[in-house]
Amino acid sequence: MSGGVGPTYNDISLPQEQEEHESKVQTSSKNKTDQGPKKRAAFLSFRQLNCLAIIIILSGTGLVCPQDMAFVLFSIVYMYFLSVVAFPKLTSPEPPVFNLNKGLLSLYVFVGAIIGLFLPIVYVFEGIFKGDKEGIKAAVPHLFLLASQVFMEGIAFSDRFSTPIRVFIPVCYNSMRIFALVEWLTNEFSKENEEFGGSPTRLYVGRALAIANMAFWCFNLFGFLLPVYLPRAFKRYYSDQKVKH
Repeated sequence: MSGGVGPTYNDISLPQEQEEHESKVQTSSKNKTDQGPKKRAAFLSFRQLNCLAIIIILSGTGLVCPQDMAFVLFSIVYMYFLSVVAFPKLTSPEPPVFNLNKGLLSLYVFVGAIIGLFLPIVYVFEGIFKGDKEGIKAAVPHLFLLASQVFMEGIAFSDRFSTPIRVFIPVCYNSMRIFALVEWLTNEFSKENEEFGGSPTRLYVGRALAIANMAFWCFNLFGFLLPVYLPRAFKRYYSDQKVKH
């Protein structure tokens, strides 16, 4: 989203944006092979740096549990493990699975970025500034994991990894965030107006965000990533692999 965001990028669209970007870079590089040495791309994109800043700030609030931090570290290690053992990078260029320029897909990515990343950022950071840590503690895990997902998608969608690795990140993180969203939703509706430390407006905004994110990301995982994106990505990878051999 990824976020998203980028989306998601196939979970929010980071993936798709970066796939499109990589395709353009590959085409451009072919046209410039005889024009001298190419400049090396920056290690981290602007989007990744922003998400890294969010990750650091949220970690500093003390509201991110050790289990979520451990999950992010595990995903990094396991991503590299899969890239070596199960899904090595093909020698031929791997084109994007979807074209992000299509209207509905572009709109879907934009909605995911707004619902999943930008509005929760405003909600959480306003709570930090107002000292309402109790009110935002259930929303932080989702935001932390989504920011981590966007950061990781920037790595996975580089030319170092194959298409199945690019699928692994959004599916893995979206699955983990479903549990965080269930907890967020439960927490929001367990608050009572008279006991809630924030304003009534923040209470209703928190509930609306929790519902919207639960609906969107459940559809994203069970209606798009697993039944649509995953099969197409694997089909593309194994088809290219057969052509190679």
